[in-house]
This record gives sequence, structure tokens and C-alpha cells, in this order.
Amino acid sequence: QVQLVESGGGLVQAGGSLRLSCVASGRSLSVTAVGWDRQAPGQQREFVAGISTSDLTNYADFVKGRFTISRDNAKNTVYLQMNSLRPEDTAVYYCKAYLFSSWGQGTQVTVSS
Repeated sequence: QVQLVESGGGLVQAGGSLRLSCVASGRSLSVTAVGWDRQAPGQQREFVAGISTSDLTNYADFVKGRFTISRDNAKNTVYLQMNSLRPEDTAVYYCKAYLFSSWGQGTQVTVSS
């Protein structure tokens, strides 16, 4: 079993930045693709970004050029750097380790206009 803990969320003004972290325990994230999803109130959960075991990345169109996903296998951590934040980025952000079908508890991101 792997446990994932997200952190780094908070309240930020539009145009600001946050860096989310997803720390794993119990298993190594180096053996699995990892993704970030988000869910806004009343909305379905949607894919934001993903990173493969060979560090290939992909992004939802609405975050391309603004968000960057990366991993540090030595720290067993995956990051989501979020720049140029918009009010519509407000959501709970979750990380997922695909190989283990495990999700974290989420971290709230709120962007004020």
C-alpha cells in the first residue's frame, strides 16, 4: 500500500503562484506514473497534469504554459508548480499514483480575483 499526502495549497491572488507537493510513503513513486487532478465545487474531477516514470509530462490544455509537474525520486515526491493562477483554478487538487490506484486526500487551492 502507498499513502499519498498533498500539501502546499492555500489562498492566493489571481496571477500568483503556488507549489503543491505529493509525498508518498510505503512505496516508491519512481515505479509509477503520477498525476494531478482537481475538483471544483459542483464539478466533476478533471485531469490536470501527469508525469511518467521516464519523466514524460502531459497537461490539460487549460494549464499548459502555466503549470509544471515534476518529480524528485530521492524525496519520493511529485510537485505541481502553478503559476499565473486564475480564479477558475480554484479547486481541491489530488495526486494519484496510477500503478497503485491510490489517491491522496487533496489540498485546497483558492484563487481570489
